[in-house]
Amino acid sequence: MGQHFGATPFLIAGPCVVESDALNLRIGEALAELGTKLGVHVIYKASYDKANRSRLKGARGPGLERGLQALATVRSETGLPILTDVHDAAQVAAAAQVADVLQIPAFLCRQTDLLVAAGRAGRAVNVKKGQWLSPDGMQGAVEKVRAGGAPEVAVTERGTFFGYGDLVVDMRTFARLRAACGVPVVYDATHSVQQPGKGEGGSSGGLREFIAPLLYAAAAAGADGFFLETHPDPDRAPSDGPNMLPLDQLPTIVSVALEVWQRVRETVRA
Repeated sequence: MGQHFGATPFLIAGPCVVESDALNLRIGEALAELGTKLGVHVIYKASYDKANRSRLKGARGPGLERGLQALATVRSETGLPILTDVHDAAQVAAAAQVADVLQIPAFLCRQTDLLVAAGRAGRAVNVKKGQWLSPDGMQGAVEKVRAGGAPEVAVTERGTFFGYGDLVVDMRTFARLRAACGVPVVYDATHSVQQPGKGEGGSSGGLREFIAPLLYAAAAAGADGFFLETHPDPDRAPSDGPNMLPLDQLPTIVSVALEVWQRVRETVRA
């Protein structure tokens, strides 16, 4: 398995949950083309199960077996490495058979058994920072994954709760996370604009218009990778539509973010 977090900046992108093969591949092919065009390493992201829905009947995805089959199809058809969430230590081994990167959801970033199991799977691991944690608070999560033996570890910033139903991003976080944890730091621009519990029927809402400016700010502030959930028609997506980026807007936004990232570093080196 090659390095996934080594060639910075890198892009993690895809739909919130696994959908039909046609939809999954449409997004995957667009991402593969984008990666080639912009010269950026792309990791395809989709969840086989969203176990942390706001309501009991919230859309969760196709489940472990069908979801992993669908992700394996994306991997074989596009050549892209795959990232998927794991919510239970018992599912890690199966997920690792398909996924190149295992992701620990923010709400589960302190679950010791899950973190150690993910580390033992022999795959790269991306741990999302809990919405209530300081950057220093992620040291324990990284230590647990490393104790399991993960070949690569990254941490993702996805905003911090500010009151009820809103998230804010402290741009100092990228430097602080890197200093505290010693790993690449990813910025999740789409979940950072999520408004938990503010959507219809108690689902999450979102402020999609802030995805691009926050992404550009994070690129300048020191993020090593970008995380963007995307969909051809976010308003009809089964999950997280209000905070997903329309697929046709992705190339321009990623291109600008990469340019900002490069310009800032050239200026610093000069």
